[in-house]
Amino acid sequence: MSRRALTLLVAGFLVLALGVAGAFLPVPYVVLSPGPTENTIGEVDKKPVITITGHQTFPTKGALRLVTVAYQGGPSSRIDLLTALRGWVDPTVAVVPEETIFPKSRSPKEVEEENTVEMTNSQDFATAAALTELKIPFGMKVSVASTQKGKPADGKLKQGDEISEVDGKPVVNVKTVSDAVKAHKPGDAVAFTVTRGKDKSEVSVPTVADGDGQAVVGVIMQESYKFPFKVDINVGDVGGPSAGLMFSLGILDKLTPGEITGGKDIAGTGTIQASGEVGPIGGIAQKMVGARKSGATVFLTPPDNCAEAMKAVPDGLRLVKAETLHAAVGALEALRTGKGDVPACAAG
Repeated sequence: MSRRALTLLVAGFLVLALGVAGAFLPVPYVVLSPGPTENTIGEVDKKPVITITGHQTFPTKGALRLVTVAYQGGPSSRIDLLTALRGWVDPTVAVVPEETIFPKSRSPKEVEEENTVEMTNSQDFATAAALTELKIPFGMKVSVASTQKGKPADGKLKQGDEISEVDGKPVVNVKTVSDAVKAHKPGDAVAFTVTRGKDKSEVSVPTVADGDGQAVVGVIMQESYKFPFKVDINVGDVGGPSAGLMFSLGILDKLTPGEITGGKDIAGTGTIQASGEVGPIGGIAQKMVGARKSGATVFLTPPDNCAEAMKAVPDGLRLVKAETLHAAVGALEALRTGKGDVPACAAG
C-alpha cells in the first residue's frame, strides 16, 4: 500500500472514530415524547384515581384521560448527540433546548419542587372548579409553600404564611399574587400582608429579575381550600399543572348522576383555575399522540393550544376547544346527545 493510500486510510479511520465518539457526547437538549395516560374516573395500581368521602357519588362510564409528556435529558443526565438526532427525525417527539424545561434561573431541584407544588395546586384547583360549577360553597386562602434559596423572599416569607393582600389589594388566588409581583420592575419592593400564626403584619420584599427579565421574589405559593367533603386524587409520579381540567371533569362526573362521557374515551389537557378557566400547556403534540395510542377519540384542547394542535393532530382524534370547565361540560353533553354545538379548534 502506498504512503498516500495509507495516509487516507488512517485519516478516514480517525474521522470515523471522532464521529462515533462525537455521537455519544452529552448535549444540552431534552427529548420530549408521548407519556402514559391515566383515566381520572378509573384506577391506578388498583386504587381509584379520585376518591370522594362525605358526599354522595354516582357510577361512571367511559374514560376521562389525563395525558403526560415523558422526557429524557436535563442538567444531571444529559442525552448524547445520537439520541438527539434520533429525536429530530421522529415526528412523534420533540427535541428542545435544555433551558426550556430547566431554566438557568432555577436549579433542577427547584424545578422538581415547583412541579410537585403545581400538581398539588392543580388538584385543589380542580376540586374548587368542580364545586364552583356545581354551586357548592367552600373556603379558600393563599399561603407560602416554600421560598427559593438566595432569592429575596428567602428569610422574609416563611412556609405556611397566609398572604391576604399584595400592595394593599386583596388576594383572590395565586395568580393575583403572581400578577402583582410581575407588574413591578426588577428592584422594586412588594408589600405582602401576611398572617403567621396569630400575628398579622406587612412584609416588604424586594424583587429581582428572572431569566426573562420579569420581576420575581422567589416564592412558591399554593391555594388552600376548606371543602365541605374530602376529595383525594392518586396519580403516582406525575407533576405539573396540566391535568387540572381532566381532574375537574372526573370529580364532577363522580358527583353527578349520569355519565358525562356517554361511554366514550375522552382525553384532554389544560390547567384549571377555581373559576373554571382553562389555561394553556406544553407538549401538546406529544400528549395527543399518547391520547390516541390509549384509545381516545376526542381531545379537549385549551384555546391557546388549538393552532399548534391542528398542525399535529393524529388521525382519528377529534379536537374540541375547551375555554372553561363549563364549556367542556357543555361540549361533552353535545357529543353525548347529538344536540347543540361542539366548539372546534381552528387553525391559526
